Order: sequence, then structure tokens, then C-alpha cells
Amino acid sequence: MVSKSQVMGSYHGKLRALSRLGVDLTVITPPRWGKQQLEISDFDEYKVRVVRCLLSGYPHFYFYREVLGALDADLVHLEEEPWSLANQQFMRKCVKANTPVIFFTWQNILKKYPPPFSYFERYAHAHSLGAIAGNQEAKCILQQRGFTKPVKVIPQLGVDPVAFQCRDASELRRELKLDKSFVVGYVGRVVESKGIADLVHAMTLLPPHGALVIVGDGDLAPKVKDIAARLGLSARIRYISWVNSLQVPEYMNILDVLVLPSRTTQRWKEQFGHVLIEAMACEVPVVGSDSGEIPNVIGDAGLVFPEGVVERLVAQLSLLCNDADYRRNLGRKGRARVLRHFTDDRIAEQTLDFYSEVLGRSANDSDQPTLTTASVSS
Repeated sequence: MVSKSQVMGSYHGKLRALSRLGVDLTVITPPRWGKQQLEISDFDEYKVRVVRCLLSGYPHFYFYREVLGALDADLVHLEEEPWSLANQQFMRKCVKANTPVIFFTWQNILKKYPPPFSYFERYAHAHSLGAIAGNQEAKCILQQRGFTKPVKVIPQLGVDPVAFQCRDASELRRELKLDKSFVVGYVGRVVESKGIADLVHAMTLLPPHGALVIVGDGDLAPKVKDIAARLGLSARIRYISWVNSLQVPEYMNILDVLVLPSRTTQRWKEQFGHVLIEAMACEVPVVGSDSGEIPNVIGDAGLVFPEGVVERLVAQLSLLCNDADYRRNLGRKGRARVLRHFTDDRIAEQTLDFYSEVLGRSANDSDQPTLTTASVSS
């Protein structure tokens, strides 16, 4: 598996689960992605090759700089978009060695990529055995582009229901001076497309004991603080710019509700919303906009509002603020939904099933093109 996401320690649950299922797994990942350093250095159940890359943090352009040698594998799983340079780097390596390969995609907006990325995408489509799509729309996009090979919708990451579960976080609430507050939370990148300005405006219409915790950082952070100051909310907001991913469960458990108010733009809409299933696993009720995959993730285990409609967001937060029994009921439903669909074990089982499907199809279907028929030299 090649995956830049595995710099995050909390994302290794799927790897451990695949290993427990009998997969002899080697993961190639960079030592950092953007500002995020590799968080885990002790690997017992699987092998990790930490390989330096150039242009870390730039998903279109980054690539691994070291000579990797042969990939000794029955299957290579590229957790990289088919149009990316890193995907192309490994895809060509697999074609040259006649190694079966699949790729992963989140892309849920139909886009036309300029050369050479459009070529990379066509090459990946032509030479892969199949693809894993992170959401339903991504599968549809692949099919609209003429991809006829097997596609399975599987989230890239699940959650560990032991790490992410309801627990006492009263000490942290006291440290943040939130012990008597109704705590609304946001966890993630602080960028305009996440709709955080809508959430700040919504807080003005909640009772004075309502407080907002923002865990994360991004280029919108100074503007968010300015908006809060202008609205007289500064004293009711706690800003935590960064926490280790392994600490996220503790911060989830200080919340009375987690909100993901994403707004669709011309070039982006919410591809999954992993923080939703982290909160749900902790029995924290969730509220999300109807951007992209959010409604499919939440199902009937949370509340969904039309993106950008602050009045509806306020109504849902007010309902949760005023009804502790309803909050607890939604929290229980959320954890039950995670246990059914979104645990690391469930994601690993579906992933291994797909490995078996594409390898079986390759071996048994005489009409299936082989990877040795590449028409483009490397």
C-alpha cells in the first residue's frame, strides 16, 4: 500500500485490521505530509517503509524521491488519486513489473484535468484492475469517465471503537473553563469551504452558556477570530490550533455536539467527513450540512441542514441544547451506526474482499486485459 495518509497515527487501525485478517502488508508513506510529521514509529503487525518525498503537502505534484527498487507484492494498493504524480510514479512501476494494482479516489466532482494530469488519469484507468471509491459520487464519476472495471465504495479510513468511545473528559472541560457550558465543537481544517463562519454566526443565537471549541488551523483562522470579536463572541470560543491525532478522542468527549457545516464550492464538496464518525463513535451527536457525502455518513443518526442556511443550523443546535435526552439518544444511534459500518475492522474486511475480487477476476477472466499490454513505454 502506498499512502500519504498513514503519517497520522490514528489512521493505522485499518492497517492493523488488515494484518489480523492475514494480509502480509507493507506500507510506503512519507516521513511527513505538509506540517504533519509521522506519528507512529513502532510497527509490529505490518511493515512500513518511510520514503522521503518532494513537494510534501501538494497532492497533485508530490512524488517519492528515493529509488524504491522492485515491489515484491501480489497486489499494490495506491491510496492516491489516479491523476496524481505519485500514482503515476507507482502505476508505471507496477506495469513494468507486471504487478496487479488498484487505486483509490475521493473525487466527487466531474473535472477536466489539464495535461499531464489527464494523461496520468487515463493511464491509471487503463492499467489498474479496479478502484476503491471513498463515496458514492466518486464511483459515479469514475463510471461517467468510462471506467468499466470493478469499483467498490469503501471509506478510506474507519475508526477504532475502543480508542473512540464515550469517556469522562471533565478534567479537560475544566481546564478549558467549559464545565458549565453547552459545548459545540468543530474539528478539522479552518478553511472557508468548511463553513466555519456559518457556525460562528449561529453561536450568536444560542444561549450565553453555549461555547464553541475549534480544533484545527488554516488560512481562515484570523478571519474567524475577527468575526467572533465583531460579534462579541471571543470569550465563548476556545481555539486549539493543533492536537496529536491520538488525542482527538479526548477532545471529542468534551463536546455536547460536533458540527461539520461544509459549503460546496465550484471545485470542492465534502468527500466524507471523517470527524463525523469519530464523534459518533464517542456518542457525541453530530450536525452536518448537506454538502457531498455528509448525509450518507450521518444517515438517521444525526441532524442535517441545508448548507449555508444558518437559521436551520441554529434550530438544530437549539433543539440539542434544550433536550439532553435527545442528545443521548442521538449519541447512542451514532455509535451503533459506526459499529455497523465504519469501524477499522469493517473497512478492512471490505477492502480484503475487494482485493480477492479483483485478483480472482484477473486470474479467471480471459477477456481481462493484462498489465503486460502497456502501450506506453516507461
